[in-house]
Amino acid sequence: MRLRQVVPAMCAFLFVAALAFRASSVSPDFGDPIAGLTPAQQAAFAAGKEDFESVETVTPDGLGPVFNGKSCAECHLTPAIGGASTTVETRFGRILNGKFDPMTEFGGSLIQTTGIGPQGSCDFVGETVPHQATIVAHRLTTPLFGLGLVDAVPDDEFKTIALIQKIFSPSTAGKVAMVTDLASSHLKVGKFGWKCQNPNLQQFAGDAYLNEMGITNPVFPEESCPQGDCNLLVCNPVPALNDDGSGVTLFTNFMTFLAPPPRGPVNQDVRHGEALFFTTGCFACHTPALRTGSSPVAALRHVTFFPFSDFLLHDMGSLGDGIEQGPAKGTEMRTAPLWGVRTRATLLHDGRATTLEQAILAHDGQGRKSRNAFDSLGTHSKAQLIAFLKSL
Repeated sequence: MRLRQVVPAMCAFLFVAALAFRASSVSPDFGDPIAGLTPAQQAAFAAGKEDFESVETVTPDGLGPVFNGKSCAECHLTPAIGGASTTVETRFGRILNGKFDPMTEFGGSLIQTTGIGPQGSCDFVGETVPHQATIVAHRLTTPLFGLGLVDAVPDDEFKTIALIQKIFSPSTAGKVAMVTDLASSHLKVGKFGWKCQNPNLQQFAGDAYLNEMGITNPVFPEESCPQGDCNLLVCNPVPALNDDGSGVTLFTNFMTFLAPPPRGPVNQDVRHGEALFFTTGCFACHTPALRTGSSPVAALRHVTFFPFSDFLLHDMGSLGDGIEQGPAKGTEMRTAPLWGVRTRATLLHDGRATTLEQAILAHDGQGRKSRNAFDSLGTHSKAQLIAFLKSL
């Protein structure tokens, strides 16, 4: 389809989708499986949730030797299993010869806070930020609701959104993050993680198994060296591959079948706030609606859903965290989905905001124009826009 055909079609789709969003019927609650699953898929969701909640051990599971949590649910529990938390992780790095250095020789860029303790002649302890680091960043746990829908969106959809933004709003246009799909070695669109560092839920799950629990798996088979000291791995009590892929698959199934957040109550203030969401330009990055493509799962096939994110990288200026991952620069962050935002106690990538107004006013870089538009609103109009966000 040519661009002159794509743009009107996309605009018509967003208009119809907005009407559908207003009139959307009751959906599954937080933590429930997506509607329309087969009995076998419901069983896969239940098995995945059980594994998601299970507490990993050093032996035989392979927890560690350094890690951040003993279970996935430990950091994904609000307002239900699969949600977020106020847990903040730490990343570090430095600029060396004009380039970002993740300082892997010191265990960077992600800190694993806990060690499994004495093992033979070694004592595994939690990592710390080395004094040589000049960049220290914090990141909140992200909610997992509805990510199966996001995973089912074709790559071309995100590329089209980026192209339309570049044409109609170049100053705020997002960037597609092309990252390596480790299973195929091909470049795919990154959608998951604060820096769009993972292209699909399988890789996202494998990444979490290794980097959050220290459990090696077929996607990420190499053990992390505690604080960068690979010599300590001679004392690793479970040196073989910790997970044969079954655990990663269970985690992936849970996320794939996890329902998106249900819509909150809608009143007149919410409807006025929705209009203000568009007139202030928030929709430019927080794209209201996306549509899935073909999928072996009928419940995920050709579904319009409402994440309020374009899942692209945007230059956020001073709101960036300074960490580079893949194609994402230090000032670039993935647009945070707004669905379910009403359940979050802390906001933005580092949890610095405790209210939606604080989060909006912290926007910088490509988000500055919309921030200023919000700030120029009267008190009542600001309250209406916030009411709309709290309905998502």
